[in-house]
Amino acid sequence: MAVPGSTSVASRVRPGSVLLGVLAVALNLRAALAGYPPLLEGVRSDLGISAAEAGFVQTAAVLMMAAGSFAGPALGVRLGSERALGAAVGLVAAGSLARGVPAIVALIGGSLLVGFGIGLAGVLLTGVVKEYLPARAGAVTGGYVVAMMVGATVASAVAVPLAVVVGGWSLALAGWAVPAVLALAGWRAVTRGVPAAAAAPARPRLPWRDGFSRLVACHQAGASLIVYGWMTWLAPYVSSLGWSGERAGLLLAVWAMAQIPGALFLPALAERHRRWGFWSAVALACTAVGTAGLLLAPANPPAGPWPWVVLVGIGSGAGFPLGLAVVAWRTPDAAASAATSGMALGVGYTVAGLGPLLMGLLVDLAGGYPPAIAVLLAAAAVQAFAVVRISRSGHR
Repeated sequence: MAVPGSTSVASRVRPGSVLLGVLAVALNLRAALAGYPPLLEGVRSDLGISAAEAGFVQTAAVLMMAAGSFAGPALGVRLGSERALGAAVGLVAAGSLARGVPAIVALIGGSLLVGFGIGLAGVLLTGVVKEYLPARAGAVTGGYVVAMMVGATVASAVAVPLAVVVGGWSLALAGWAVPAVLALAGWRAVTRGVPAAAAAPARPRLPWRDGFSRLVACHQAGASLIVYGWMTWLAPYVSSLGWSGERAGLLLAVWAMAQIPGALFLPALAERHRRWGFWSAVALACTAVGTAGLLLAPANPPAGPWPWVVLVGIGSGAGFPLGLAVVAWRTPDAAASAATSGMALGVGYTVAGLGPLLMGLLVDLAGGYPPAIAVLLAAAAVQAFAVVRISRSGHR
């Protein structure tokens, strides 16, 4: 976000340094949350809490991501997006440290701080990219989303071994403060020459009445529900079809890995060819076909669900960064970019927090998974509506 009254803030910081700082920050924007589910059973055993209570910790963190997204634009104007982003990463570090106390209050409180910090940082990164790296917004957005995925994958993989090494789940969760502190130190070094923000003349408002912003919010709501819905229910779904827990976990890992090329290449192609609508449609087609295949022919021999899962991974991996990239392309400045992305991410994370709970209720009520998977097809339809309307607006 440009500092009001500054002649050329962006010229004081090297774009390459900003890119490295953005990637370092992004590595922390899923890791602290992704490190919790593998330790969930140990948490339940130590604290004597129910599965619902243990699950509420993660749901509350995701909803706090929504709250942070809504609050991000105002904080960015007050502090400047560079300093506000540092503060957001600091919250992630503080929340991680708080979870080092093996008590339910500390676990919930720390998770709320982590979620709020992640939500703030996600919005502020969009404004930083708009300010310092506008010519490569699509590629950079895809890059930092991939960094988020890598951080989450590593956190999931090492959570249990780390808990064994350090002596418990609480210290393993606290360990994610270390990369957050390192990212904060690196980010402060990158932005050392940026002056403090001048006082804002008015509190920025989220653009609820702007048609483009509402369409992006619809896009991110659909994209987020698809990602978090499959993240939550893919393994249980294939387990209900007779798959072992090990094979179900492997399938989930393949889905997560397939998101990386989607996030990295499709936004870059959209930017290079200046065809956001086309490449968004390609991504959405992959998601919809894969989801329909998992619903209608999950055990289709000889391939089984593997090709469907790869398609969903590619499409859902691209959907989120494509939604952020079009904000950077379509908004006039960093402040507008942060406000629009804050609204869109806030709506998206709210849906992502509540959607999987709705899917679980449908599984219980129907005694099976088809109605829950139909929710994901409905989310794809909402996303398709947004893609068509944004594309018809005459830009990219």
